[in-house]
Amino acid sequence: MAKVAVAQMLSGEGWQANLAQAEALAEEAVECGAELLLLPENFAMLDSKALIELAKEEKESQVITGFVAALASRLNIWIIAGSVPLLNDSEDKVFASCLVFNCDGQLADRYDKIHLFDVDVADTHSVYRESDFIEHGKELVVAATPLGKIGLSICYDLRFPEHYQKLRLGGAEILIVPSAFTYVTGEAHWEVLLRARAIETQCYVLAANQGGEHSESRKSWGHSMIIDPWGKVLAEKQEPGPGVIIAEIEVDEILTRRKAMPIIEHRQKAGF
Repeated sequence: MAKVAVAQMLSGEGWQANLAQAEALAEEAVECGAELLLLPENFAMLDSKALIELAKEEKESQVITGFVAALASRLNIWIIAGSVPLLNDSEDKVFASCLVFNCDGQLADRYDKIHLFDVDVADTHSVYRESDFIEHGKELVVAATPLGKIGLSICYDLRFPEHYQKLRLGGAEILIVPSAFTYVTGEAHWEVLLRARAIETQCYVLAANQGGEHSESRKSWGHSMIIDPWGKVLAEKQEPGPGVIIAEIEVDEILTRRKAMPIIEHRQKAGF
């Protein structure tokens, strides 16, 4: 059995303040005995227009990755940095990269967001076009950690169940969903999608969301969650704003659930 932590944040345009917020939440997680911490999508900066400039600064001086690596090492905790903007080869777009740092501060794995949020939403912001400044990732990633095998995803990936079925087939026992779900889409679909992914894959789900009003035109749903393989919500941040939620997870429970209800074997017999 191990304790895991999920950080909900209210990130703004200034990366220095956002990293200070992340540091305080990481320290709180460690005080609660957590061995792993998940940060949300765009934890270092929510302002999409400035992500390319931040990625250029990151390339020059590792302002984000250096910070997270040092924090993980100092606190002796695994940290999954929900998404970090990393320049593509032509430096005209970024990858939204989920980075896994071990407790020694070493980069253990990387996943680049595959499904990009190019949608119209009935909110003040209205139009979201991530592909204008983000390049699609291409590969699924399952990261090996002392707590179990973790399937990586980011935000809009949540709407594509086949993504998570493939992670399960790749050995995933825990799924992570760092997000910046809008208030409108989160209110409608956040919990039901997260619980469905847990039930379908028989995995734990750790979902770190942005939560609250970032600006006059941007509001995130929050309600960060930790869910067990039966679809039970173990912990939830019910109020907006920054905070940490903690839960205990046990890989043996995953094996018990999968043995009692062998979904994968039944899918294969059905030809899926």
